[in-house]
Amino acid sequence: MTDNELLLAMSEILDKKLQPIESRTKRVELLLENDVLPRIQNIESCYTSTYRRYQRGAEQIDAMKDDIDIMKKVITEHSGMLQTIS
Repeated sequence: MTDNELLLAMSEILDKKLQPIESRTKRVELLLENDVLPRIQNIESCYTSTYRRYQRGAEQIDAMKDDIDIMKKVITEHSGMLQTIS
C-alpha cells in the first residue's frame, strides 16, 4: 500500500467513526433550535412582562404611600380643628 492509499483508508475509517457523532450533534442542534430555544424565549418573555408589571406596581405603591402620608396629616389637622370647635 502506498502512503496515499493508507491516508485514504484512514480517512474512511475516521469518517465511519465520526458519522455517529455528527448524527448526534445534528440531533442536539435540532433539539436546541426547535425545542429549547423557543422555551427559553417564552420564559424570557414571561419574565420581562412580569418584571414590568411589578415595576409599575412598586411605583404605584410608592405613590399611594405618599398619598396616605398626606391624608394622615390632613386628618390630624382636621381632627385638631374639630376638637377646638367642640
